[in-house]
Amino acid sequence: MQTSTTLPTRTIGDRSVSAIGLGGMPMSIENRPDAGRSIATIHAALDAGITLIDTADAYHRDANEAGHNEELIARALRDYGPGADDVLVATKGGLIRPGDGTWTKDGRPERLKEAAKESARRLGVEAIGLYQLHRPDPEVPYEDSVGAVRDLLDDGVIQLAGISNANIEQIDLANNILGGRLTSVQNQFSPRYRSSENELRHCAELGIAFLPWSPLGGIANAAELAENHAAFGEVAAELGVSVYQVTLAWELALAPVVVPIPGASRPESVRDSAQAAGLTLTEDQMSRLSAA
Repeated sequence: MQTSTTLPTRTIGDRSVSAIGLGGMPMSIENRPDAGRSIATIHAALDAGITLIDTADAYHRDANEAGHNEELIARALRDYGPGADDVLVATKGGLIRPGDGTWTKDGRPERLKEAAKESARRLGVEAIGLYQLHRPDPEVPYEDSVGAVRDLLDDGVIQLAGISNANIEQIDLANNILGGRLTSVQNQFSPRYRSSENELRHCAELGIAFLPWSPLGGIANAAELAENHAAFGEVAAELGVSVYQVTLAWELALAPVVVPIPGASRPESVRDSAQAAGLTLTEDQMSRLSAA
């Protein structure tokens, strides 16, 4: 298959990517679909013009399957063929799932370096397109964890470097440690969770891509968007589109560095999300949504 749609683009480092990405986590954790539907979802994303896919080595369910989502994405891209050549796969290290549903931080430099090489192997690449520190580890100095990412960048194990779940101080510290080469910050942000609004603005000032994770409010809350945030439902009705499209279009309009990465496990969901990249909101609609 070949990608049949072209979406508006945004920039991460020196890479041009679709303004909407795909979050792979729902395809690999609890209540995940079978592999066939997951691969169909990834292929639907590529058909829709999505060229950014987000994953992590910790996106798995059972203790013995670390990297499940990375391997799934690699398989889907191989099966898709030449049309997947321009896809930027962003993965992360620094969290571990023991298999009991919990998330354990591990930001030790030696572990991050080992994890990145394992991720590259699973993805089937010589160098990871974008590698991000998944979450600060309170047991490890932040400088040491980011220093490991810098070393991976210097050694050519990764092509671009990012961080996740970071505050403004950590963003500036990471950018300094990386010698001005910080290309992305991935924080939780949605109508439900707006605590990273200052970090979003800071990234816009610095020209660093801001990747909202759970941009629709999370797996358990996305269905309640219109109910909990009436303005989003009202604007969706005005435009004749889904509330999910309105939410993603609102986030895109906040700053030119924003690239939402909604998770999906069904082809129809990712097709709907991709359409948000071409949705234009009026100034009045933006004002109402931001005030909601």
